[in-house]
Amino acid sequence: MSDAWEIIRDEGPLVAAAIHDGSDVRLEVAEWMTLHESDRLREQDPHTAEWTAVAPTRIIGRRSRFEVDFNRPRERAVYRAPEDSWGLSVWRAAPPAEIIERSLLIYDAFYADVRETLEGLIARHGKIVVLDLHSYNHRRFGPNGPFADPEANPEVNVGTGTLDRKLFGPVIDRFMADLRAFDYHGRTLDVRENVKFRGGHFSQFIHQSFPGKACVPAIEFKKFFMDEWSGEPDPVQVETIRRALLAAVPGLLEELART
Repeated sequence: MSDAWEIIRDEGPLVAAAIHDGSDVRLEVAEWMTLHESDRLREQDPHTAEWTAVAPTRIIGRRSRFEVDFNRPRERAVYRAPEDSWGLSVWRAAPPAEIIERSLLIYDAFYADVRETLEGLIARHGKIVVLDLHSYNHRRFGPNGPFADPEANPEVNVGTGTLDRKLFGPVIDRFMADLRAFDYHGRTLDVRENVKFRGGHFSQFIHQSFPGKACVPAIEFKKFFMDEWSGEPDPVQVETIRRALLAAVPGLLEELART
């Protein structure tokens, strides 16, 4: 375990990851930041670590993506300009190269740990599924502003842009169908594929490292379960999402066993 991430290792072919859950920043990094903590929090994925409890092996990011973003390629993992970070100015001035390099060493160590963990699971189980859990904003025009168009912003976006759908299509289809079938307080969740996001570097890295052996859907929950401006969650909805994911696990593993 590192103070920048945590990997809880157990048996079974299912892994859940929440690589943007964390909000910690190294002191030497914080001294160069101008972005307020509340603005950082709004672009992170709080509460996603709670959902990783659906899997025996769990990967949880503890650092803020504004220090180092585990879901971007190495050359873009430290944000340099506002266009890298939703128009937000992160730095009061460009941080020294040695500070950036220390952030990238964390990035390298994280990916080495992920690779080692997944190699062991694949050696024992043949194929694995990694649920790459995220959340996303849909009220970018302020706390009293309009909601984003629901047609273009599903409650659950399943990104499969780098996934081998010929092999793992039945796994994804069953997972999405079971999420839709879950009784979400008397209604069904709006679950769609590749509408808002197609997946980031984390899923791409795993697919490229373990072709035909790892199925990594990038699952983005719209922040309907919280106030994205205050950061306040609805604990009932956070727990209900966890239960919805848990209900979809048996079918997912059943389809994985058939691949």
